[in-house]
Amino acid sequence: MWQLWLEMDPPLKARVARNATWAGIVLMLLGAAGILFPALMSVAVVFFVAWLMLLGGFASGFFTWMSDRSDWMGWLKAFVLVLVALMLFFKPMPGIAAVGMLLAIYFLFDSFGNIALAVTMRPATGWWMWLLNGIFSLILALIFLFAWPFGSPVLVGLFVGISLFIDGAVLLLLGRSLKRDLA
Repeated sequence: MWQLWLEMDPPLKARVARNATWAGIVLMLLGAAGILFPALMSVAVVFFVAWLMLLGGFASGFFTWMSDRSDWMGWLKAFVLVLVALMLFFKPMPGIAAVGMLLAIYFLFDSFGNIALAVTMRPATGWWMWLLNGIFSLILALIFLFAWPFGSPVLVGLFVGISLFIDGAVLLLLGRSLKRDLA
């Protein structure tokens, strides 16, 4: 998939390089905020998840109302989503622990995906950055699994910040690498 940029025409490659650079800068800034203020980032992550669940619950309820008002499973789904969202808003600490375990699993999958991506794009410029990103994600997952659940209030925000920062750095370096290929 990523080998496609070897065959990109120069205008498209320039646009991808510019967008990757800007996305990298934004992700690095968000990541730095998470590293400096990990507890705040943990709460922000849980509130973000809660908002998504609340919106999903309202959307599910609306869909059930519009399609089949007698569908009790649709109403149950909407009710559970809204209930869990409200629990996350009013009791964020258990939510942080749960999100922490989900993030550990995410980091495991992220590491395997990035390592596989690095292996498939190995002759291309910057393949080693994806490998490095995969190794960092694997280290984060292992640290989190050993510290769970007591380390969750700090680790969730810290690891989200670190992951965002590393992903941003990889995008920034790849954007610069593509710009160098154009020159």
